[in-house]
Amino acid sequence: MKFERIKSEGLAHLSYFIGSENESIVIDPRRDCQIYVDLARREGMNIKYIFETHRNEDYVIGSLELKELTDAEIYHGHGVEFKYGNYLIEGQKFDFGSMRLAALHTPGHTDESMSYILTDLYTGKEPVMVFTGDALFVGDTGRTDLYGSEEAQRMASNLYDSIFNKILPLGDGVILCPAHGAGSVCGGAIAKRDYSTLGLERIQNPVLQKTDKEEFIKFKLEEQLEFPPYFEKMEQYNREGPTLLHGLPVPKLLSPLQFRAEMEKGAIVLDTRMPHSFGGAYIRNSYSIWLGGIPSFAGWVLPYDKPILLVLEEKESLETVLRYLVRLGYDNVTGYLNGGIAAWYMKALPVDGFNFMSVHDLKNKLEKKEEMTLLDVRKKKEWDEGHIQGARHIYIGELEKNLDSIPKKSPVIIYCDSSKRSSIAASILKKHGYNSVYNVLGSMTAWKSAGYDIVK
Repeated sequence: MKFERIKSEGLAHLSYFIGSENESIVIDPRRDCQIYVDLARREGMNIKYIFETHRNEDYVIGSLELKELTDAEIYHGHGVEFKYGNYLIEGQKFDFGSMRLAALHTPGHTDESMSYILTDLYTGKEPVMVFTGDALFVGDTGRTDLYGSEEAQRMASNLYDSIFNKILPLGDGVILCPAHGAGSVCGGAIAKRDYSTLGLERIQNPVLQKTDKEEFIKFKLEEQLEFPPYFEKMEQYNREGPTLLHGLPVPKLLSPLQFRAEMEKGAIVLDTRMPHSFGGAYIRNSYSIWLGGIPSFAGWVLPYDKPILLVLEEKESLETVLRYLVRLGYDNVTGYLNGGIAAWYMKALPVDGFNFMSVHDLKNKLEKKEEMTLLDVRKKKEWDEGHIQGARHIYIGELEKNLDSIPKKSPVIIYCDSSKRSSIAASILKKHGYNSVYNVLGSMTAWKSAGYDIVK
């Protein structure tokens, strides 16, 4: 048996390559899917089947792309009007080499959600692994709010039944293989440990301690998770099938004048440098999202109907940026700036910037009761665990549609946990005409390190 867990950083998406003898399968492939083809070639295997656990909300599935490369058949559950692939029924079995994969309908996260039970026929009939999609994670369970508040109770009830009556009875020794790890927006508190068994989850998973169904449902209904606007676009792509990539986009290397010409045509600028670099000098109206933050935040702020231009910290990061963007369905990356920001200002082209503030200066201003808007852009859970007195809370993903609540006359001082998310917020405010904007260096981490008080 050959088993590979492929983790897509940022999205914390987990996909799986499983092979036996000269045949293999892939579960929940990502869109930049050459990695599975390379694995199959290396192991001397043909990819026979592609399985989807559900219509994913947070990334573009790579099933059609992989089928184009391998001619493997695609399978998924009933409940969504998919325009590609084949529908499964519960109990349907697929053999490859000495392995058998059986479909298990486990609704709750979505109605069509499927889990897959893997058995090694050479060693026995007992399950070895279960691929649970977004039903059960390490340390958490899948969100049940995707269909809206009116359906949330039904979905939570279904998820309870799926976990306690279908998945856990497979046996404590069965290895758990979920579709996401820590950092995914598809769960509220997924553990940082990537490996587990059903037995460990039964004992350690906090949500699974709520064995009473009503208690479990109540907990799920009270969860407060962000709902990124790009989910709707991902659902469309993953229902209808995305455009085939045939490889990563090839953006043009643009001179500063060519770059400006593309901006004048309506292109959006994404600057992927770190906050301390971005704040000092950037192209006016750029969005700031540091490289590692693209998977989590691009879908909150970047439009799908406009070309994207890139400003990079280093040109070697281009491929990483492209992979992050295409996984979110951003295919129209038209160019990147030759020579970076230095080339731009060396041509005397206009730049913008904002100020930084230390936590000590912020503390001093608060003590003097200086006029300001202190803005916390972290998640609500982070805010509830402790924030700076006098701050106003708007989650970074909700900022652009809540600008009316932030006055322009007084300085806006922004913090998060480290000054990365607050750099995104600063770029949004500057883009919308806020002139006096400050990013707090080190943000809440530095505030706590200084020993300053927080309130709850």
